[in-house]
Amino acid sequence: MLNRLSHTQLLRYSGLFTWAVVGIPVVALTWYFPAIEAAEGVPGILDAGLVLLVLAYGAFGLIYWQMTRALGLRKRRPGDIVLLAALTVSAIVVSYQTGSGVGAVLMMIIAGVIPWLVPLQIGVLWLVLQHAALVPVFSKLEGFTPGFAVLQAMTYVGYSSFAMVIGLVARQQAEAREEQRRLNAELRATRALLAESSRMSERVRISRELHDLLGHHLTALSLNLEVAGHLTEGRAQEHVRQSHTLAKLLLTDVREAVSEMRDEGAIDLSGAIRTLVEGVPALDIRLDLPEPLNIEDPERAHVLLRCTQEIITNAVRHAGASTLWLSIARDAAEARIQARDDGRGADAEACHGNGLRGIRERLLAYGGRVDILTGRGQGFALDIRLPLENAA
Repeated sequence: MLNRLSHTQLLRYSGLFTWAVVGIPVVALTWYFPAIEAAEGVPGILDAGLVLLVLAYGAFGLIYWQMTRALGLRKRRPGDIVLLAALTVSAIVVSYQTGSGVGAVLMMIIAGVIPWLVPLQIGVLWLVLQHAALVPVFSKLEGFTPGFAVLQAMTYVGYSSFAMVIGLVARQQAEAREEQRRLNAELRATRALLAESSRMSERVRISRELHDLLGHHLTALSLNLEVAGHLTEGRAQEHVRQSHTLAKLLLTDVREAVSEMRDEGAIDLSGAIRTLVEGVPALDIRLDLPEPLNIEDPERAHVLLRCTQEIITNAVRHAGASTLWLSIARDAAEARIQARDDGRGADAEACHGNGLRGIRERLLAYGGRVDILTGRGQGFALDIRLPLENAA
């Protein structure tokens, strides 16, 4: 069963398991030992402290559960800093209320998710500072001098650093798998486009051969039968005329078949686009696509596919979007792509990256254009128009 879990799921469940196990000494410290001390006439932990401890421990588990629900499937958000701070405060409160290093164990759990929530440099600083807050707790332990308290905190920093490295490796592995999935989807979409292009090229080749070879011979046969009809008499002439009529009918059928093959020689782009958008874990793509989406020019079909690919890539990597609305349609004159996401948006001067520049260059080569509508906190919208025929 463990083989079916992803890196993020393993990290999440191991953290929850550790949190649950830590609850055993928490219960012992808050309920069992105070009961013994009370029986011996020794003042125990105050009831208010018990309530605060239980609340802090429970809040840690709930926040961790919520924070790791979509770990690796979404981009970093400003609210993650707040949740991370709440986790740290909960762990510190647990240590202060129990007067032990139980909170440091909870900080190891925090260390495993730090690389997913903040940049590495900030994560390292966060790791050191949260353990520094435990030095006063260790100083109150029996036989601990301030120097020993600092050393104890440094020891837990080492343990947490190991957990943080594990979380960092898990994040890098998840990113590598996502990149591999993206490249595989692009490869399969390109292969589908090449298959459609090859199919269309083969139909055109066969229609050309039918027209040039069979059509030529049938035309010559029809002319010879017409001449033979003038040179023969009687019943032979009647058979020649029937043969002439059949030859003309056959020539007409060949021409209709050639025309039909040429008319149907279009690339169905719908399959390649659906292959491109399927299985993007960090983005909910709501696709509006006709079936079939026939594009007669293979080069224009390639332009549409690459523009769609770049739109999805930008939404995942740069926009920080969770949903992308993508509509692709065509009429007799042009093909149109309309895209809109719910990401962070961008200023107008930021709309000159390599991806958008590549879209403009591809469209410009065929007389197309792209309109961009965006703003800070307003998402990102594109309206692409590509003429399906060259201008006169």
